[in-house]
Amino acid sequence: MTLMLLDSASLWYRAYYGMPDTLLAPDGTPVNAIRGYLDMTARLIGMYSPNRLVACIEGDWRPSWRVDIFPDYKANRLEEDGEGEEEPDLLTPQIPILLDLLDEFGIPMVGVDDYEADDVMATFAVKEPGPTRIVTGDRDLFQLVDDKRDVKVVYLAKGLSQHDLVDKAWISRKYAIPGDRYALFAMFRGDPSDGLPGVKGIGEKGAALIANNFADVAEAQQGARDAHPALKPALAKKIIEGADYLKIAPTLVNCARDVALPKLDISMPQKPADLSKIYEIKERYGLGASVDRLISALKW
Repeated sequence: MTLMLLDSASLWYRAYYGMPDTLLAPDGTPVNAIRGYLDMTARLIGMYSPNRLVACIEGDWRPSWRVDIFPDYKANRLEEDGEGEEEPDLLTPQIPILLDLLDEFGIPMVGVDDYEADDVMATFAVKEPGPTRIVTGDRDLFQLVDDKRDVKVVYLAKGLSQHDLVDKAWISRKYAIPGDRYALFAMFRGDPSDGLPGVKGIGEKGAALIANNFADVAEAQQGARDAHPALKPALAKKIIEGADYLKIAPTLVNCARDVALPKLDISMPQKPADLSKIYEIKERYGLGASVDRLISALKW
């Protein structure tokens, strides 16, 4: 009874960079990201046999409520004109085609205005019964791991064939911290991919030490003020001096878990009476075996 949540942007970027750009439709349209996304989805369905599936997309990749408190949030990804996220020219035209195809397959796609896909996945993960498998290449989502509810991250950093299934024990081994404190660790360490600096002067080792000794930001700050024995004076000083950033860090780093999700059927799509539209898109864009693999994975 597994729910599978696809971090769609993560998947299509991975597909785009992982598949040759010589994969073209008959009219010359690039289709490497489309084919890679379909292939990965088919393989994931085969591996995890979900009974519920959602392709999560960005309502807003820089939500106003995060940018308002930290204008540099993901500013490193802005184009030179200050608008939109940098996206490879050959990827941009593929996304509408892919979304149209997923719609024809009946795969639910959910994006909510002023929220990131991470927030959508987090809300599904806490509202829907498990088991839940969150498919992403983004380590931010490690904060959602919950062994009691069987929420795990299918982490694609090393590719699908060698992916990690992240639970609390995996986080503990990887970062030498309690498995339920990844978000706290990230608040202090920062995340260059999101333009988040963390607390000035605190790197991965310092952040791990803090996460091992304190349950939240307030505890760490109190420990710094009280000269907690686990904190060397220099580290305590950095925590104290980072007070302004630490006021906003939880809002920046923690996924929202209360997004107003649309009411929709997220069960695995049933075979439509007519597959002609899917086959039309397949032929038009030369998607060949990639469409066939997804049809097969869905047992149509």
